[in-house]
Amino acid sequence: MTTTTDPTTDVPVPRPAVAPPAPYAFPAARRVTLDNGLTVLAYDVPGQYVLSVRLALPVPLSLEPRDKEGVATLMARTLDEGTARWSSTEFAELLERKGVALGAGVSESGLVVDVDVAKRHLGYALDLLRQALTEPAFPPDEVDRHRKQRLAEIEQERAVPAQRAAIELVATLFDGSSRASRPTAGTREGVSGVTRDDVAAFHAAHVRPAGGTLVLAGDLSGLDAVGEVEQALGAWSGEGGEPTPPPAPAYAEDRARVVLLDRPGSVQTELVVAAPGPDRRVAGGWAPYPVLSFVLGGGPNARIDAVLREQKGFTYGIRSAFRPRRREGLFVTSGSVRADSTVEALGTLVEILGGARDGFTEQEVRSGVDFVSLTAPARYATADAVADEAVTMALDGLDTQFTTENLTRIRGLGVDDLDAAYRAAVDGRWTVVVVGDASAHAEGIRGLGLGEVTVVTA
Repeated sequence: MTTTTDPTTDVPVPRPAVAPPAPYAFPAARRVTLDNGLTVLAYDVPGQYVLSVRLALPVPLSLEPRDKEGVATLMARTLDEGTARWSSTEFAELLERKGVALGAGVSESGLVVDVDVAKRHLGYALDLLRQALTEPAFPPDEVDRHRKQRLAEIEQERAVPAQRAAIELVATLFDGSSRASRPTAGTREGVSGVTRDDVAAFHAAHVRPAGGTLVLAGDLSGLDAVGEVEQALGAWSGEGGEPTPPPAPAYAEDRARVVLLDRPGSVQTELVVAAPGPDRRVAGGWAPYPVLSFVLGGGPNARIDAVLREQKGFTYGIRSAFRPRRREGLFVTSGSVRADSTVEALGTLVEILGGARDGFTEQEVRSGVDFVSLTAPARYATADAVADEAVTMALDGLDTQFTTENLTRIRGLGVDDLDAAYRAAVDGRWTVVVVGDASAHAEGIRGLGLGEVTVVTA
């Protein structure tokens, strides 16, 4: 039908044509570098009256002393536990007084401090951020509390199959000399020895504005956003050498094998199949890899779930994704299956991943391209989503122009592009971690021929 009826006249009129969606462009940022070396990126997102502030500092985990791994996490978690002027309780009350949310965390690439605040209280929030960054007290009792909390988390991580599998994955995939082979927040051995003085010393040595990026996103109309940031943080200084990016991880020579973590009587089995992957600077471009992630393991209609969930009923869902790091990355497929399907599910999963080297269909490519490119406006519709993407790019040494250009390239991808990218990234040498009942599954898994099978206590 090409016409519709005007309700006021009952006269048929041509139906408006539906135009294809326009290519998405990430909001443009105002970029200023302060005298202290801090880069400020301000994104105006109209209608978003809760502003999102993200501060990224290049403090990679590789800077942690080997025997104090976890000190960066404890430093991040105790930044808001009081300052030179305020106790922990008083500082918390100052945050609550005007609805300021402040938190911090670390990743392989650096430290990120998050602040969310109503637009009218931006200056107030930035001053509290300044105090947390420049004069944290690190009270001994609070450091001790967070250390005990982290030690309890470590025990909890060992009890949750997916988390236990993730720990074993990095320990198996990466060489033991690489920081990437151990948990981001530290091991029991490292965390146990961290003192208040260690936390303060790590902060003093590495938390400084030079090389950092502060992202501010939200409705900035009527605000001198950069001026407010400069007023709060322009005098912040710090000593130290030039910031350095994290080193490329070293992979274990024997990574192509199976580790079976024994959980007698388990009614479900956790599966992880992984391999090294590309980073965003990969030759040929990053564009194919988000699409490949969707096509292989992005939902119930993806290749993996179409077989393991819809056809065989082995799982509620298995996800697959290329996960970039600052240098290189990972390709990880993971999920849980019924215990009685463990061997068949693992064998089928590896067959699907290996078979993808034979190519993808036009329908798969179009579905993946449309999903990744056409949902971008919704993914980046809020201030916090804009800020999170910008700070992720900053820690990767990129900016959000990369996001825009990558989305443009995605729209032009074809079958040959995905085929070539997958074959370049995946060589079929898998690191496999299984969490389940070894007595029931070990013999069958060995029969799959995926490499040496090592059984360890979960």
